Amino acid sequence: MVAKIVSGKNIRGILIYNENKVEKGEALLFMASGFAGNIDKMNLAQKAERFNKRTMLNPSVKTNALHLTLNFHPSDKLDGEKLQRIVSEYMEQIGFDHQPFLVYLHEDAHHPHVHIATTNIRVDGSRIDIHGIGYKHSEEARKSIEQKYDLTVAGGRSLDSSPKIKPAVYGEVPTKRTIGNIVTAVMKQYRYSSFPEFNAALKAFNITADRGAEDSVMYEKRGLLYSILNENGNKVGIPIKASAIYAKPTLDNLEKRFDKNRTSRKVFRDELEDKIDGVFKAYQSITKTGFVLALKEIGVTVDFRRNQQGRIYGVTFIDHGTKSVFNGSNLGKAYSANSLTRSFGERDIPLRQLDKRSQENTDEYFRFTGITDKGFLERPEKIGYLDMVLSRSDEGFMQPTVKKKKRRKKLQQHL
Repeated sequence: MVAKIVSGKNIRGILIYNENKVEKGEALLFMASGFAGNIDKMNLAQKAERFNKRTMLNPSVKTNALHLTLNFHPSDKLDGEKLQRIVSEYMEQIGFDHQPFLVYLHEDAHHPHVHIATTNIRVDGSRIDIHGIGYKHSEEARKSIEQKYDLTVAGGRSLDSSPKIKPAVYGEVPTKRTIGNIVTAVMKQYRYSSFPEFNAALKAFNITADRGAEDSVMYEKRGLLYSILNENGNKVGIPIKASAIYAKPTLDNLEKRFDKNRTSRKVFRDELEDKIDGVFKAYQSITKTGFVLALKEIGVTVDFRRNQQGRIYGVTFIDHGTKSVFNGSNLGKAYSANSLTRSFGERDIPLRQLDKRSQENTDEYFRFTGITDKGFLERPEKIGYLDMVLSRSDEGFMQPTVKKKKRRKKLQQHL
């Protein structure tokens, strides 16, 4: 079993992602804790409000949302009752058994896994310390549960997916060390298929790679310089040659990774599209700034590229959860820079201004417009992991509301 933990400042993004999976028939809301009333009858706004009431008990805590996933090996023998016990015991061992949480069972990967949405604000308004929760609590919980339930042992420590790469700040530590550490981490961890995509991932951590002007000797000889960016997106300090960095992130070595990354990232494409679609679905009208901020809350950085006249001509999405980088045009026409810009219909705002916006001002850019309850769509009539799990035991499980649709057969219940 592998446990992943991502912390954030807005649980609504976590709910949007999972509820979209439910509507597409790729997930089920099968377990809930700390919710009064019938969870099946609650819409997204009501679920979000339940968490909002809890977080407002301590508004000074900005990082108050957690998105956890428990991933199991395909060979693990799990039924519904066993999976429910595992989730309950895991939440208890990491100190979240008394917190409100929702559990979604997903079937959009080759292995069984659950997503858990919760908050670290207690009922008395105090905060659960989540710093180092991966190695302090989650790792021990993982080992204990693997042994108790005879699960496939993970190959290493449980994964804490909170950002591990610290953005560069000029002057904090020696420039060469800062650039070397970040460039090496992005080069090895992220899935990019071109030099612009690699550079977009670097920019998320205040680093840029420069090939020089196309008519320069450096460009002709395929040279590469790395520099730190300040808060305005300008280069600061002395640039470092690629050959001077231990990992040798030269253009030749980067290009060797492009084809492999292009293949390995494919499985994460749909997940990224769901996150982008979820933002547009949640907000009836949204500006480009609001779009960028909303995706940032769920771990996706958006990099709009501009020409010398300042006009946007391209967009790249960096999903830090899956470490995958996609140009908008690779995802589809609807995700291209031109299509997105038309949908915003607003005056263009430079992205580097986003970091200057305080948390208190974000409501000006994206408002929750009150999502109506559209219910749960019927799942496709296929037998997959969800069916196998839920057909074995229904003890204590939440069953989603299913609406009939014309010309579609109602899914036969196995519960």
